[in-house]
Amino acid sequence: MNVSRLVKQAQRGDKEALVQLIISQQDAYYRLAYSYMKNEHDAMDAMEDMIVTLYEKLDQLQKGESFYSWSKTILVNRCKTLLRKKERFLPVGDEQEPSLAALSDENPFRNSESEYDMQVLLTHLNERQREAIELRYVHDLPYQTIADMTGTPIGTIKSRISKSIQKLRSIIGGDRDENDRGQITGAQ
Repeated sequence: MNVSRLVKQAQRGDKEALVQLIISQQDAYYRLAYSYMKNEHDAMDAMEDMIVTLYEKLDQLQKGESFYSWSKTILVNRCKTLLRKKERFLPVGDEQEPSLAALSDENPFRNSESEYDMQVLLTHLNERQREAIELRYVHDLPYQTIADMTGTPIGTIKSRISKSIQKLRSIIGGDRDENDRGQITGAQ
């Protein structure tokens, strides 16, 4: 699929070209939205809003090959806006974190014990660190895209990820020195 060609067609009014672009990445969009919204309904709402924004602002995109990073940035921003609105209207008593059982019932992408463990580990990170780790390692986005999506300098993103990894290593006991690693792997 030639993304640049489809973007040009969509910019000229070809709605089918825009649909093709969106459908080819629909699972990635959903996973990204779900990682922010934490439930299917809100993730789908954010995706719908993203599609409307893409349709309205597609003519502003300069480089067709940047479509996916641009659209994911729009999706992340929409998720954050919806979350801010939602926080303003949270009823008292709904402020607690969802249980692991609730996570397994709602998210079709969470299906193994190690994924539950990872979610528990990520709760030890602050919001910005967790976002950087999830965007990099769950959604496999490059540092520059993460920086663009979050409006944060790339050096700050790299620093957040590095500090997060160090913190997670210390929590799970992965901060052994070189001698310990050699004994574990059998290397001399």
